[in-house]
Amino acid sequence: MLTIYNTLTRQKAEFKPIEPNKVRLYVCGMTVYDFCHVGHARVMVVFDMVVRYLRAQGYEVTYVRNITDIDDKIITRANENKEDINALTNRFIEAMYEDADALGVLRPDHEPRATESIDDIVSMVQTLIEKGLAYQADNGDVYYAVSRFANYGKLSGKKLEDLRAGERVDVDTAKQDPLDFVLWKSAKPEEPSWASPWGNGRPGWHIECSAMSTNCLGHHFDIHGGGMDLQFPHHENEIAQSEGATGETFVNVWMHNGFVRVNEEKMSKSLGNFFTLREVLAKYAPEVIRYFILASHYRSPLNYSDQQLDSAQQALTRFYTALRGLPASSELPPAEQYRARFLTAMDDDFNTPEALAVLFELVRDINRLREQDLAQAAVLGNELRQLGAILGLLEADPESFLKNSGGSDAEAGLSAEQIEGLIQARNTARQERNWAEADRIRDELKAQGVVLEDNAQGTGWRREA
Repeated sequence: MLTIYNTLTRQKAEFKPIEPNKVRLYVCGMTVYDFCHVGHARVMVVFDMVVRYLRAQGYEVTYVRNITDIDDKIITRANENKEDINALTNRFIEAMYEDADALGVLRPDHEPRATESIDDIVSMVQTLIEKGLAYQADNGDVYYAVSRFANYGKLSGKKLEDLRAGERVDVDTAKQDPLDFVLWKSAKPEEPSWASPWGNGRPGWHIECSAMSTNCLGHHFDIHGGGMDLQFPHHENEIAQSEGATGETFVNVWMHNGFVRVNEEKMSKSLGNFFTLREVLAKYAPEVIRYFILASHYRSPLNYSDQQLDSAQQALTRFYTALRGLPASSELPPAEQYRARFLTAMDDDFNTPEALAVLFELVRDINRLREQDLAQAAVLGNELRQLGAILGLLEADPESFLKNSGGSDAEAGLSAEQIEGLIQARNTARQERNWAEADRIRDELKAQGVVLEDNAQGTGWRREA
């Protein structure tokens, strides 16, 4: 029985899809004006894990993740670069795909873009105006009237009177209430704009997701996800817009992943303490980063540090070392006792740390059985691969991972051909009983981060974790 923590109800409950065995899931995607950072990577990996697990459990999942390709930040960056907006957004969309593909993140079933959804956005804004929930102000902008939506604040637990008490009122604002938020921005010189009943303009950020999600998944769907920083005001505003327009429940289950932290502060561009995913990929293999993200529960803070990534690399090295040399076959029987514990962990609100603990048990037992019963070790190795694949892990060839486990910067070290040449020279020295030369070569390789492993079959090697 799968249970999920619902931010809306603030408790875990059994997951019951609206339609039997079908799940409709929407996740807020990237605003494409810069490279993805580690916080973006966490959102992508977490909900990729959720989709993979739901599908592994037999659900038919429709996964939608949007792209915000018109926004104040995009316009500002394009102006700073003296670059066409479409050229800017297309460049960073391609970069996002490269990063996501590297991390083993599956492509969503649908990936609507805001600029391709203008008709749906205009239609929803028009409906909100007709229902008395929105108005056009004197400056030409269209605003949502927060006080007219009875349940505003139900996701975040915030109350209107408390929000107003903390709001600094701008005397020049065209809004009727300082809490009202923009749905449609009137056109400004040299900014992209589209025609609408209220004049040329462009959508506000919040309305984009309401229009795109309901267009792709219907007025009422199962799960809406995103980072914890989106809970308020973005997701709160989505509820107000969507339920105000349709009169139906918007989403059953709200899932929010925790922040990525650096030195106990949230990683963010505004604080200047963020790392682009590309910077991290230069030092660590993509699967190491994926493991690092999944080693913490998705709702917990994720503390970024080289030490944590080094630990992830060491863990994966243990896994792949255990799999090294074991035959992989779909004919091998399952190891049910491990699978049952793995599924129990994942059914408890996608508890990946507990699921990974089961994989470590498999590694321990594979290593114990390898010399005693190779056939049974192969059965456990097959189970390790299959359970790892549910998390998007352990799908590489063990030899390939162990010999290429660094990031892109690792390519500056010894190549595989150079390492094999030095091993051959060491083997020759050993045959000639030149132990000093053999030891020198081993030490040289170790200084380059290469670990030699002598066994009955010869000398294997791997990159140091």
